[in-house]
Amino acid sequence: MTAELPLGPLIVGIDGLELDPSTAELLCHPAVGGVILFTRNYASRRQLRALSASIRALRSPRLVITVDQEGGRVQRFRDEFTRLPPLSVLGRWHGSHPDRARDMAYRHGRVMAAEVLDAGVDLSWAPVLDLDRGSAVIGDRALAADPDNVVDLAAHYIAGMRDAGMAACAKHFPGHGSVAADSHVQVVTDERPLDALKEDLAPFARLANQVQAVMMAHVCYSAVDSAPAGFSRTWIDKRLHGELGFNGLVVSDDLDMAGAAVAGNLGQRLDRAFAAGCDLALVCKPASVRQLLGDGQWPVPSKAANREDLQRLYGRPLSSLDEQLTVPEFRAWRESLETLNK
Repeated sequence: MTAELPLGPLIVGIDGLELDPSTAELLCHPAVGGVILFTRNYASRRQLRALSASIRALRSPRLVITVDQEGGRVQRFRDEFTRLPPLSVLGRWHGSHPDRARDMAYRHGRVMAAEVLDAGVDLSWAPVLDLDRGSAVIGDRALAADPDNVVDLAAHYIAGMRDAGMAACAKHFPGHGSVAADSHVQVVTDERPLDALKEDLAPFARLANQVQAVMMAHVCYSAVDSAPAGFSRTWIDKRLHGELGFNGLVVSDDLDMAGAAVAGNLGQRLDRAFAAGCDLALVCKPASVRQLLGDGQWPVPSKAANREDLQRLYGRPLSSLDEQLTVPEFRAWRESLETLNK
């Protein structure tokens, strides 16, 4: 029987290729609003559809199902999916063939979203709006080094996602691409003055009205706030909402990352993220989710206890993948993306 529960503020990682009873019980916790899937959760398209269906059947409103399906080295579903090139390939094309690059950016977003939605997954956390300026963790995940080129290509990528029926999430605000360190494994500080951050901010500022969510960076920009951006009310309320006029959902990056450690233990990280203005928070390690929720020690904050607006991230495919594959143009798009990846 489907449980009638409000959606909580946590997007959580799970183990396995199918739901076991303990995982199903955990996903019915009132703090949970969605799931993020990884390669560990994928064996085939058929298996993924079955897993997605079982997650959808647990609750009403149903949980949101998400993934990182950017392409290149960050593509969780590979076999039976189009092998998507890293976004930097589009940026290289933009320099000599801008119209071709725009077209390929649209194809990339459209094909990615159509394939993910067909498997029962609602959202890929995309696109990356960081600049390609020396970050070890961003690198070829970025569209380009020049903010104008990033905006141009990302707008077409987002249009492709939208035309497939998928929402979009810009990441990692206010820009992770200009600091070399990797916030997955260490605390990261960007010590540049505010003026130097403006180019990193530009893609977010210009595309804020085209995305439904923004993911925060686990980076401290010391010229603005001593706390990493995802724990900073200055970055979220004053700059993202106030100056950029963004009125969608704000989501933390994975709170298991080392870059979030300055906020304390996992429960304290959650409390600080929500106090700063995050609407949702990612907790990607299943062991952390079980520790956090299994003992009931972390109370759901009142401001995030009822997240009906999370439903804005539900996928709404405009047609099935089978239907789209009957269109020669769509088949050509997939083939062209595979070619770029070689």
